[in-house]
Amino acid sequence: MKNNIVKEKSFAFAIRIVGLYKFLSEEKREYVLSKQVLRSGAAIGALVREAEQAESKKDFIHKMSIALKEANETEYWLELLYKTDYLKEAEFISIHNDVVELLKLLTSIIKASKSNG
Repeated sequence: MKNNIVKEKSFAFAIRIVGLYKFLSEEKREYVLSKQVLRSGAAIGALVREAEQAESKKDFIHKMSIALKEANETEYWLELLYKTDYLKEAEFISIHNDVVELLKLLTSIIKASKSNG
């Protein structure tokens, strides 16, 4: 069985997002933005998992495209949390690098899937 990099990385990212949510809600007492980043950040991996069982290539591309949209939204929430001083620079850079990597992976998968058919 071969490794599914986007599946592994999106799951690891979701774990980090849950940790970020706990930190923001417990330490910073921030509840609105933290729920938004939790929802969109965890959705990436869930959609990747859904795409594994896609009914067709079109369905696969559609699910991966939604995962890409969720990753893009997550990047927005992370940037907002940083710019509003809920995240320190080092915390932001670390998790932001992960979402950028997912954005690149998802974009690449979608492009390759569209061109192979």
